[in-house]
Amino acid sequence: MPTPRVTQLLEDIRALDQGRHALVQALRKHILDLGPSVCEEVKYGGLLFSAGTPLCGVFAYARHVSLEFGAGASLSDPHQVLEGAGKLRRHIKLTTLQDIADKHVADYLALALQAMA
Repeated sequence: MPTPRVTQLLEDIRALDQGRHALVQALRKHILDLGPSVCEEVKYGGLLFSAGTPLCGVFAYARHVSLEFGAGASLSDPHQVLEGAGKLRRHIKLTTLQDIADKHVADYLALALQAMA
């Protein structure tokens, strides 16, 4: 069950753009389905997910949704979809629901979860 802050953020996104809302909801489902220890909170204007330690974040922007990994630079990038050149962070830009499959989001979530272990 989402917290009131999560619910409010999701409603704000829905009011701005139905497509981005659907994308955020689909990403939430994928992330929360990783296991019962995964939880979410509103922080930095988006949703941050953790399972004891930080896992990833989902942020809705004007033209896309970003799946961000705080320690993404340490993840392997088998499908060459991670973006960013900073010392730590990497992200995947998504504009459609199909991007979740096309950009192999499930693989990267599994990699991030494994990296936490």
